[in-house]
Amino acid sequence: MTGKAQAVAHGAATIVNAIALGKGAAFGVDLWTKAEVAITDEPHVVKGEITSDPAESTVLIEKTVTRVLRHFRVSEQFGAKVKTWSNIPIARGLKSSSAAANAVALASVAALGMQLDDVSVVKLGVDAAFDAKVTVTGAFDDACASYFGGVVVTDNLRRKIVKRATLPEGLIVLFHVPPRKSYTGDSNVKKLKTVEPLVRVVYREALRGDFCAALTLNGLVYSAALGLDASVAMNALAAGALAAGLCGKGPAVTVVVSDDRVTPVEAALRRYEGEVLRACMNHEKAKVV
Repeated sequence: MTGKAQAVAHGAATIVNAIALGKGAAFGVDLWTKAEVAITDEPHVVKGEITSDPAESTVLIEKTVTRVLRHFRVSEQFGAKVKTWSNIPIARGLKSSSAAANAVALASVAALGMQLDDVSVVKLGVDAAFDAKVTVTGAFDDACASYFGGVVVTDNLRRKIVKRATLPEGLIVLFHVPPRKSYTGDSNVKKLKTVEPLVRVVYREALRGDFCAALTLNGLVYSAALGLDASVAMNALAAGALAAGLCGKGPAVTVVVSDDRVTPVEAALRRYEGEVLRACMNHEKAKVV
């Protein structure tokens, strides 16, 4: 078999980090990851390549293809070669793993000539993230925001979408991305669980639809739990941002800003070491291309 397919999935940003509570929320942004999967006749041989960051581990993309092959009961017949391209910085909290797993899972299904409903594709990527040890909660919230776009509020433990919403037009997302990397699999879960009562309050704000308040409060809570400086977010808010807080467990900071305040907020972020990325909200679903 020589099936080949490409798929693209977009990035996402944290509203409520699910590590403490097992429930979370996230929204889609128009950063992207593209995957190309070529099916081979070499059973159990899956070779991955991250063209945009060749030094990074390819375990997640290989585990994702393996999950898809097993799902369709063809892992004894086929293997695959996988390539990904992305403009999402890896291991900064910007959901690079979720976007990669979604794109690879979708491309793998298409390369096999099979069909699968959207949530099942997402769940295969979540399973692969556990297999690759790049997640603590399964990141079902991040994966859904990446795959479907818009806002998702989820119960990660039950793998259930609790609420979906669209975001207002005219909002810009800025990310302050420090140079250092931080891998979710290395998180001190026991320490982060101590803030569960506070995250429960934040999650309620997200359920009510106050996503800006939830994002900002979540960032403060997790920054305190992780011993991270919250001054980047605080200065962004002082410059006129609508919301600002830690993305994932960092070190990147997400900032939501209206069009008319982009310049002063971006200037505030550029006072800190690292790069500033600009993105728009994404409401487009992952797709085969």
